Amino acid sequence: MLDELSQGLVNKTEARLKLAIQERDIPSQLSAAMSYSLLGAGKRIRALLCYAAGQALNAPMQRLECASAALECLHCYSLIHDDLPAMDDDDLRRGKATSHIKFDEATAILAGDALQAIAYDLICSDPAFNDTQARKLCNLLAQSSGAVGMVGGQMLDILATQEKLELTALENVHRRKTGALISAAVVSGALCSDNPAQDQIDALGEYGECIGLAFQVVDDILDIESSTAELGKPSGADIALEKSTYPALIGLDASKQLAEKLYQQAIASLAPIGDNSGLLKNLATLIIHRRY
Repeated sequence: MLDELSQGLVNKTEARLKLAIQERDIPSQLSAAMSYSLLGAGKRIRALLCYAAGQALNAPMQRLECASAALECLHCYSLIHDDLPAMDDDDLRRGKATSHIKFDEATAILAGDALQAIAYDLICSDPAFNDTQARKLCNLLAQSSGAVGMVGGQMLDILATQEKLELTALENVHRRKTGALISAAVVSGALCSDNPAQDQIDALGEYGECIGLAFQVVDDILDIESSTAELGKPSGADIALEKSTYPALIGLDASKQLAEKLYQQAIASLAPIGDNSGLLKNLATLIIHRRY
């Protein structure tokens, strides 16, 4: 459950995302598909992590709004593509029809492509960033969402279907597929500030890596424990597809212990941030103890 401050930040991101579509001359079918998947959906965890890290280092709000919107565009593009028949073949996303079911496969693919492009356009066209800041942010997002990050992780996940992975291999998949963009969300907040100290960037990077992996561990736990209504898919769906999961490899109790260990490591890593890390700690708690 988000507090008033966090909900206010989510609302800022939602407004920026809506504007990003409205202010561009986009064909109506494409605009409708982009809006359908992007607006009014999701927990905006990546956006909140960006805000939390940036505010801890006194980053200007305009930069954080832009970077947060870019992160959500990248995340949404990945979900649209993940749901396609050639990938995870899902009919539901957050309790409603997926983009290719609501529209068609071609429109869904193009909506994802467009959202990915807009993410970088948002940063490069915003005057709040100087050239160096924009270049660093775009480089971070490209690496975390591309072949060495999220896309590479998705490829490894597909190749691992119906195979029993070793724990280290499973961790590699999820550090890329899920963790990379979550970690980038935290570091991007730091890069929105003026001259962040390297030890602060390193601390936030460690926090992001721990939270990113913990997010996936909790997802695997919830796949067993949560209902169809909460996840938008049948309980145990990943196991039914013979995907390697943390509970399948190490058991449910050990998975919960791992999530707690990662949470404690994330909190401990924030020591160099000092007294401004309250929202980051709250978000870590939200991620670990969420029920959907």
